[in-house]
Amino acid sequence: MLVAAAVCPCPPLLVPEVAAGASAELDAARDACLDAVGVLAASRPDLLVVVGPGDDRSAGRYPAGAHGTFRGVGVDLGVTLGDAPRDAAVPDRPLPQSLTVGAWLLGRARWTGAPVEGLAVAEREAAEECASAGRALAGRAERVALLVMGDGSACRTLKAPGYLDERAAAFDAGATEALGSADLDALAALDATLAHKLKAAGRAPWQLLGGAARDAGLAGRLLYEGAPYGVGYTVAAWS
Repeated sequence: MLVAAAVCPCPPLLVPEVAAGASAELDAARDACLDAVGVLAASRPDLLVVVGPGDDRSAGRYPAGAHGTFRGVGVDLGVTLGDAPRDAAVPDRPLPQSLTVGAWLLGRARWTGAPVEGLAVAEREAAEECASAGRALAGRAERVALLVMGDGSACRTLKAPGYLDERAAAFDAGATEALGSADLDALAALDATLAHKLKAAGRAPWQLLGGAARDAGLAGRLLYEGAPYGVGYTVAAWS
């Protein structure tokens, strides 16, 4: 069953080498993410799954040892998802961006607590399918923890990646409230169509988390909320 979860945004700018001179602007978000990963470690899981959004090509499971890179954003930096079993073949499919940032966070936190796997969820996946996938993940081991990567809307300001949409702030506020309080019904009710229009890539992973947490009795705690660069970022810990 699910024993803990950490919710983190997944912009490459969380990585100081990528952010370069702007690194300090995300110090608070980065520190909150590391605190949330600490909650996962304290739960002593038997399995940690890093969940994040992907496209139709990258959606699916990723084993321990899968590699990701930040070359696509101009930095020659690679990461590995957990530790592959001895003598295991090196996976040839690269991690999508969301799981690459998750793998970086685990490396930064010096994760050694449990075996790690990855799961990329298609951004247009229906809410019911997300919840079903979450329930399946929760049944993978006696003690499962999730590191859930995903951003809110990308339409909070005129200079945001998706330009300004007046609906974005309310969408992010509702999602942040649900994530910070572990409100499973509110997560299930997030509008997938609106989330797509607002470029809120975290919607599907968040609804997967909601499915995984059914009957787990977890409480949520909000660690960070903000919209740097016009994109909604939320960090929360469930335990």
